[in-house]
Amino acid sequence: MLRGAVLKVPMSKFDKDKYVNYEALHNNVKIVRERLGRPLTLSEKILYGHLDDPKAQEIVRGESYLLLRPDRVAMQDATAQMAMLQFISSGLPKVAVPSTIHCDHLIEAEVGANEDLKKAKDVNKEVYQFLATGAAKYGVGFWKPGSGIIHQIVLENYAFPGLLLIGTDSHTPNAGGLAGVCVGVGGADAVDVMAGLPWELKCPKVIGVRLTGSLKGWTAPKDVILKVADILTVAGGTGAIIEYHGPGVDSISCTGMATICNMGAEVGATTSLFPFNKRMSAYLKATGRAGIAQLAEKHTELLVPDRGANYDQLVEIDLDKLEPLVNGPFTPDRANPISQLGKNAKENGWPLEIKVALIGSCTNSSYEDMTRSASVAKQALKHGVKAKSGFTVTPGSEQIRATMERDGIDKPLTEIGGVVLANACGPCIGQWNRKDIKKGEKNSIVTSYNRNFTGRNDSNPETHGFVASPEIVTALALAGDLRFNPETDYLTGANGEKFKLECPHGDELPAKGFDPGHDTYQSPPEEGSKIDVVVDPKSKRLQLLSPFNKWDGKDIVDAPVLIKVLGKCTTDHISAAGPWLKYRGHLDNISNNLLITAINAENKMMNNVKNQLTGQYGPVPDTGRFYKSKNIPWVIVGDVNYGEGSSREHAALEPRHLGGVAVIVKSFARIHETNLKKQGMLPLTFANPADYDKVQPSDRISLVGLDRLAPGKGFDPGHDTYQSPPEEGSKIDVVVDPKSKRLQLLSPFNKWDGKDIVDAPVLIKVLGKCTTDHISAINAENKMMNNVKNQLTGQYGPVPDTGRFYKSKNIPWVIVGDVNYGEGSSREHAALEPRHLGSVAVIVKSFARIHETNLKKQGMLPLTFANPADYDKVQPSDRISLVTCRIGSFSFRKGWMNQDLMKLANSKLTL
Repeated sequence: MLRGAVLKVPMSKFDKDKYVNYEALHNNVKIVRERLGRPLTLSEKILYGHLDDPKAQEIVRGESYLLLRPDRVAMQDATAQMAMLQFISSGLPKVAVPSTIHCDHLIEAEVGANEDLKKAKDVNKEVYQFLATGAAKYGVGFWKPGSGIIHQIVLENYAFPGLLLIGTDSHTPNAGGLAGVCVGVGGADAVDVMAGLPWELKCPKVIGVRLTGSLKGWTAPKDVILKVADILTVAGGTGAIIEYHGPGVDSISCTGMATICNMGAEVGATTSLFPFNKRMSAYLKATGRAGIAQLAEKHTELLVPDRGANYDQLVEIDLDKLEPLVNGPFTPDRANPISQLGKNAKENGWPLEIKVALIGSCTNSSYEDMTRSASVAKQALKHGVKAKSGFTVTPGSEQIRATMERDGIDKPLTEIGGVVLANACGPCIGQWNRKDIKKGEKNSIVTSYNRNFTGRNDSNPETHGFVASPEIVTALALAGDLRFNPETDYLTGANGEKFKLECPHGDELPAKGFDPGHDTYQSPPEEGSKIDVVVDPKSKRLQLLSPFNKWDGKDIVDAPVLIKVLGKCTTDHISAAGPWLKYRGHLDNISNNLLITAINAENKMMNNVKNQLTGQYGPVPDTGRFYKSKNIPWVIVGDVNYGEGSSREHAALEPRHLGGVAVIVKSFARIHETNLKKQGMLPLTFANPADYDKVQPSDRISLVGLDRLAPGKGFDPGHDTYQSPPEEGSKIDVVVDPKSKRLQLLSPFNKWDGKDIVDAPVLIKVLGKCTTDHISAINAENKMMNNVKNQLTGQYGPVPDTGRFYKSKNIPWVIVGDVNYGEGSSREHAALEPRHLGSVAVIVKSFARIHETNLKKQGMLPLTFANPADYDKVQPSDRISLVTCRIGSFSFRKGWMNQDLMKLANSKLTL
């Protein structure tokens, strides 16, 4: 095509007057390439091609803040409520860029597609009416309940190569499967763009993932991102775009690429994308966008990285060697090769029985996914086998559902026991009215979803969630057991004969084309100014917004710490989903879920913090409201990658609404940090991450020099508080008052007498996680804190008192613990204290490195079970003998003396 002879191709069939503009993209890229004087990656071409001012914009990866002009905005119904409320507050008559709302988050899975959709339309009538009328009034496209999941709808209708899209959901990068830069944001960012303002984004670094080889057998596109998560971890992609390239790319379908990009959110990446190729062109043509495909083919050089483009980090994956992975539990970056899953499950005590297997979701509900899963189901039916686990199927869109039904793809899935759920998010986001287990019951589920944080799918913290490809999930459903490996193991047919599943196969695209199914789209009218958008002042679900108070220009002094959060804190911890989704349009009501599932570092409890004014303990939201009622600003202290997970801006709105002024953490997840800024909260990071350990939950924090605060500058250091040591200090007296309650000179511990340790009582068998902060560890015997049985008197009492009693009788004692015992801070008091009170050994499944070293330094025996499952054999009332210990330079690696590794006889353990 000649430049100048511009071919006008609409961005979508719903946007007839908005066109794909590769000319503008080309011109901007040319300006930036000449300025930078280097080859550009694909993501740089698309981002810099959408700069508001390409001639003047500062561009430094990881440092500059880019002002960008996105092509369109997409919103799901849970986040769209707050976004539309904010847009209404702007007073503007119409959105400035093409925008859509997708009703997918508010449909709860319970019975099946039809029943659940009908119930959702009734329960959420008020919200759907608000969104539908708001969309019509302000020129926004509206996808009705039942239309499908936002990301699948975007891929089918709106995504195209070179697109810059922002969406109010963290899995917006799904559309990177069509070579677009599609980024998850908070509602405030979306409102800025809809209002015609440029969108600000910190210039991302670029992580290159080079793929070689090709996918084959049981290995699927999902395994690529599961491997990337294994390599990068949940925080490894923060501040970066992941760009896939290399010869292996062509072995992956367009929808497979979308799967990989979708789950890039789980490593914290800004977004992910693939270079334009023939697989994308075929998908565009199959979904009625041949014009865009042809135009993209003519601009291919613009839609692939420049030769010699440089990446900040390079990851290489050989697809020929990639094994199917099952990631989890409780985190999406814990990778278990299918060949090792059963072994890992047994060693870690994960429930082996699979209660429910779930396929579909925005990550894995393409036609290819469903046909590959159906091919597995057909093999089982041929042998008279049905799923041993509960089994659910979630189509990603009405188009996928209708095409599956037309082509008979749904039949083998339902015939093995599958229940087809509504075209919606459902269990993937916690919208699951699960009834097969009780809350608190330990169980395992496997899904083809993207996220498996604690309580994510069913609000049960004891559900061990595992993530895999839909074909692996289907195979595991047939076996009902985590130990099953479809690559090597056999199933037993109805006739008693064993059979092995063949590798799954499926169609990338339907031979008959896609069936669009029911029409579920509402186009905005040309003139919507006279449409009324009504919000009932008495509504429990919707609430018009009032502006937050402006900063008064003064420093923040003596702000109490509302909560010091211990460990992982996702947006699910900050603002829970599930039953709280119904309040996403009512800021005051949803603020009642602020941090209710985060762990308080002070007492290791959820939703229980100390009110520093009254001294009373109570729920986090109530305590925040109390401070607000007294005009006392407060702060939150958090750990690493604070706010990872979804894009929900409620996690930033709620603390602001309840009077918070700052969140101070070791590091932030990108979207949450941006959302905090948008809502007027200070997102601060410790200059030294170790300073997190110095902050106490009872502290008050002053933030001074706020008028001089700037990115990278930190706070005013204030008065000089450093004392340099003198050159000669030998004559200085260091005095410790013998009566002091704060200081005490140390006396040497008694040396080992060289004898075996016989009949040492178990002071406590600790249940579950035990960090160095766990002064209130859980006693496995009675599930209570600080309450253990004295084996001599038979009385129950505090742990320290019982230890002192044994010491007074010259009776050495031991502690028994679980996995990663002593994780957390480096405090050696966690080793000094048991030694001081008479302990001789700590016996656990595994140690945190620093704590194990500290125990050795203080003369304690840090021992691990040769078989971690033996932890379950030890009873809190046992006595333990440690015999024939060959102690040489703390070498305690001799193991158990008998061949069974551990022998229980007369309630005594023999080492």
